[in-house]
Amino acid sequence: MKFIETLKNVWKIEELRNRIIVTLGLLLVYRFGAQVVLPGIDASQLENLQSNTESGLLGLLNAFTGGAFANASVFALGIMPYISASIVVQLMGIAIPYLQKLQKEGASGQKKITQITRWLTIAICLVQAPGYLASLPTAFGIPQSAFLLGTGGLFYFSSIVILVTGCIFAMWLGEKITDKGIGNGISLLIMVGIIATLPKAFLQNASSRLEGNNVMLILFELVIWLVIILASIMLVMAVRKIAVQYARRTASGGYEKNVMGSRQFLPLKLNASGVMPIIFAQAIMFVPSLIGGSSFLKDTGAGQWMQTNFADIFGFWYNFVFALLIIVFTYFYTAITVPTNKMADDLKRSGGFIPGIRPGGETSEYLDKIMSQITLPGSIFLALIAVFPAIIVKLMSVQSGWALFFGGTSLLIMVGVAIDTMQQVNSYLLNRHYDGLMKTGKNRKAVA
Repeated sequence: MKFIETLKNVWKIEELRNRIIVTLGLLLVYRFGAQVVLPGIDASQLENLQSNTESGLLGLLNAFTGGAFANASVFALGIMPYISASIVVQLMGIAIPYLQKLQKEGASGQKKITQITRWLTIAICLVQAPGYLASLPTAFGIPQSAFLLGTGGLFYFSSIVILVTGCIFAMWLGEKITDKGIGNGISLLIMVGIIATLPKAFLQNASSRLEGNNVMLILFELVIWLVIILASIMLVMAVRKIAVQYARRTASGGYEKNVMGSRQFLPLKLNASGVMPIIFAQAIMFVPSLIGGSSFLKDTGAGQWMQTNFADIFGFWYNFVFALLIIVFTYFYTAITVPTNKMADDLKRSGGFIPGIRPGGETSEYLDKIMSQITLPGSIFLALIAVFPAIIVKLMSVQSGWALFFGGTSLLIMVGVAIDTMQQVNSYLLNRHYDGLMKTGKNRKAVA
């Protein structure tokens, strides 16, 4: 009943209601576009493409695009080129002084960075689109009869334009959701795409279990899945609270550092890097199989070993190296995204200090030490969740499509985006509740 009452309260807030309607409408447009096949391709002859993208890294990529990749859709590239461009610009901001300057210019600098990211997105699309089209008849096995207009220059030109436009349109949808809707638009597009493939993956696994009369095993898998979701929520929400004392402003306008100042907390997230270490690590994990399949090592024992062990995303060596890379990248990404020096300077300027720690450099060293201490268990926990799909496949013979939802990038994105969206909705509810208290409170009546 309390949940129903909360939904009623959400619907009563006009601004929140309008934002939710806009968000759902734009997400519906995105899902509709994911089903529209590229002009010149027979949709009834895509069985080979869909079967080749049911598992492995291609299955994960297809999940991120909500099945658009396997449908040869106008949104086949999804929103991932924009994500790649954002990561590149963020990393380049460490080394390029011009981008560092833009980051410090506030809203105007952020606007220029956004424009740079958009142009880089187009450049990435212009590289990925021809590669995707060239792979359709070769790597993915789509028969030539499926290409109604052939695979000549006209087909390539029109399809590249459509794929690039589809990615830019998806990026525009995400930005509009962020501005006019609720939640982070880009993240919501990825989450909705992942959720869209979940029912099919579950039903396929459940049907195979029912054929073997293993009904209890289905329930046991659901229990494990819920436990992993709870663990992922704990990883996303966990913080280390650092006590901060703020000096009390005196009547003369100065600051007086005493125990009467306000006491607050500085939250340091256990997993400050989010899912970025997993994304970086997965990009690196393509390399060993490519090296093993190169002309230099293809016929050697080492090359065959690399192709065999690193082509299987559920194999031991793949996941062992994958977990180590996640731990390394977690430290790397945390170091570049959590500016302890800036945090220490901001505390000093606002009259805040950590009890027992001198403001300035000593505070920065203390925060850096704490971040290093909490990043180790956070990175190990993140690595365990990332490799858990392989564990569940080996222990319980779960189908690969359904196993991807037992951890890794898919589950963490779903959990993180859901929590962020719920927090935004909750902020509207709390503000509404606060206004209601002000209208009926004693102080409000006294003023009237």
